[in-house]
Amino acid sequence: MSRDSFYCILYLIGDHSVFHNNSPKPQAAIFVQLAVALDRFGHEGNGVCLDRSMLLWGISHGSMVNYTNRVMIALESCMGQEIAWPDRQGRATIAEHFAALGFPGCVGLVDGTLVKLSQRPRDDGETYFDRKSNYSLNVQVICDQHKRVIYFFAGMLGSCHDLTCLRRSGLWRRLDSAQLFDRGQYLLGDSCYVPLERLVCSYKRTGGDMDKVSFNTCIAHARVGNEHCIGILKARWHSLKEIRTQLRNARENAYVIRWIRCCIILHNFLIWRNDEWSDEDHPIELERDADIRPPPEGIRDVNRRGIQRRQEVHALCLEINRRPGGLLSR
Repeated sequence: MSRDSFYCILYLIGDHSVFHNNSPKPQAAIFVQLAVALDRFGHEGNGVCLDRSMLLWGISHGSMVNYTNRVMIALESCMGQEIAWPDRQGRATIAEHFAALGFPGCVGLVDGTLVKLSQRPRDDGETYFDRKSNYSLNVQVICDQHKRVIYFFAGMLGSCHDLTCLRRSGLWRRLDSAQLFDRGQYLLGDSCYVPLERLVCSYKRTGGDMDKVSFNTCIAHARVGNEHCIGILKARWHSLKEIRTQLRNARENAYVIRWIRCCIILHNFLIWRNDEWSDEDHPIELERDADIRPPPEGIRDVNRRGIQRRQEVHALCLEINRRPGGLLSR
């Protein structure tokens, strides 16, 4: 994060009431509280432990937690609009970008990522055990062409299938809403999802059909933006690689979700500020291992409109990418 971006955030949250009270003992300077919170967001493992932060900043454990909590409240209140579903004009702009890649109508890329927990949750801990042999939470992330997160859903168990997590989100219940999608618009996902009218995904099995293989290649080429989005998010805010906590109740689970939300708010804000991430100085780790497990029982069957939509997108995608200069013309 650049110095200018830091001071811009400080300006945006500085007037929030959480930093001002009538106590005879004044709070620490707001820039110190913000710096402490950003330091904790940006480290993982021992780097985010309170003892390390206490030695670095010279403040108590309690103050460290209070500073972080205040900054989180201010970020959600003053900058929560950084995570927003695009309006009609915004969706048209996104669709125009993806049309050049062979997916006219695509208004977002969807994928899941696992946020590792440092300890086994107290209750039903085995249900948090994921396919990577860690305890974690599943986070569904939808981003645009600029790698800005336009929607996320967190809090589901790490053992849950990506499709199950998406089905539990508020977005799933509004997939047919005219407020979220215009005619012919959809999201693009990998093969762990199922084809729907508003969700086009790659083929899980191609059966040697080269057209299907080519279509999957085109989707992978377009969806690399989502992998970069998640990679940059976790590279900037290392705490999302492992949150140092043990979930013991619903309140602590909600706190972790707020932590994730604040990191995403900062991620989007820095992209809006053109605070570029340097892959050369700080290489990102792409998550190439997709959730290849079959969809859970009861949701394997897809509706006909979903299959028809994928067939239409499939045909148009291959036509566009086989033109001179297209991905499949090389």
